[in-house]
Amino acid sequence: MSTEDTKVYKHADPDGHFRRKDSAFRSRVSKSPTAEFPAEKDRYVLYINYGCPWAHRANLVRSLKGLEDIIQLVVLDPELGPNGWFFSGRYGSAEKDPLYGFKYLKELYLKADPQYEGRYTVPTLWDKKKETIVNNESSEVIRMLYSEFDNLLPQGLRKVNQPGGGFYPQHLRDEIDAMNSWVYPQINNGVYKTGFATTQAAYEENIYPLFEALDRVEEHLSQEQHQPFLFGENITDADIRLYTTIARFDVAYYLIFKCNLKMIRHDYPLIDRWYRKLYYDETSLTRGAFKETTFFDIYKFGYCAALGNKTGNRELVVPVGPVPDILPAEKGE
Repeated sequence: MSTEDTKVYKHADPDGHFRRKDSAFRSRVSKSPTAEFPAEKDRYVLYINYGCPWAHRANLVRSLKGLEDIIQLVVLDPELGPNGWFFSGRYGSAEKDPLYGFKYLKELYLKADPQYEGRYTVPTLWDKKKETIVNNESSEVIRMLYSEFDNLLPQGLRKVNQPGGGFYPQHLRDEIDAMNSWVYPQINNGVYKTGFATTQAAYEENIYPLFEALDRVEEHLSQEQHQPFLFGENITDADIRLYTTIARFDVAYYLIFKCNLKMIRHDYPLIDRWYRKLYYDETSLTRGAFKETTFFDIYKFGYCAALGNKTGNRELVVPVGPVPDILPAEKGE
């Protein structure tokens, strides 16, 4: 079996199941000036690639919060190479790391910890002063961005002045956490457990819970108090976490990852309406952040590359559909 033929197998364990490993760097940026990692302008760098939904979360929140001039963004190639994520100049990525001239994200991890032996993942939040990784767990990175840099932002972008109490308001935290507790394993990670499965049993063990969870989201959105967003009139942490999976669903997961029992656009009208409302919004609520951080062509390429569907020297063949990538906005929105 050739190297190309075995690319998919590196994602799955010997029993055919894909199991995501825990993130290793779990420190926190704080608004406190005496913290180990205090919030400061131009101190931190967010490393991402445009294809990864976990990195997309962080990039999306950076835009939603208006942190573009406070936290530097560095983009890697969306293809996972033999040495991990790398710089190439393709797909909006940098040709090399602007800080150290590195070619691979791996080099940044080893600069932070020469003994590091874990996965080299995005998003990665880097501290230029201490020259180390602060955090590489997306759920923790986005919650830092929700509030810890607020003292550096205009009044209108600070959590205290955001409608509904910000993206993770105190009065909704229990409900948001409860929803995230099943959306993450069954949907966010469920598409990977389905798409990277290398046995029929592993595939079928994960595809049905994925669609049961999507059915559950559709039912959730049918309740008046859960419209137009997952918890009412304001966008929350739950919307942000779910959006990055749904944006990839019809264009990548449905076909490339064989998550093909149903499509969002045809079979989940309430999820599709919720998704399009976020994507097309350009009001002060989002300032177009969802659309501006979404890259459909990169998703198609990236997930095809992740499954290694090249044979020998043949080029990667990327699906062109569906057409359009996302249905038009509803009239009046």
